[in-house]
Amino acid sequence: MQFLKMIFTWWNSQTLGTLIWTKRRGQLVGQDEQGNCYYQDRKGASINGKARRWVIFNGDIESTRVSSEWHGWLHYTVDETPDEAQFVRRDWHKPHQINQTGTKNAHKPAGPADAASYASGYDSWKPE
Repeated sequence: MQFLKMIFTWWNSQTLGTLIWTKRRGQLVGQDEQGNCYYQDRKGASINGKARRWVIFNGDIESTRVSSEWHGWLHYTVDETPDEAQFVRRDWHKPHQINQTGTKNAHKPAGPADAASYASGYDSWKPE
């Protein structure tokens, strides 16, 4: 079943093409705390003169699962991986959190959906 998902969908895991590309050309450079694996092209295929980089997610394909340390490396902001740079998490760094949109943990600002905020003196507009 997992093989069929790999052939026909991209949202469950890596596609068959990505698996083949990664096996043939990928060099594993690191892994984050969520189990996502980060690769770069070992044969030198480049984008604007820089080695191609990509991530294989461990679980849901969701870009917000890439931590800030690895985001900089993936987008060529820094050249060293967090392991090479000996990244140290400071006490003021918040732990990485994936996007909560669409879940019960989503941010809900006070507003029209919050009936309690309109209970005190709000009247809707009525045309004359």
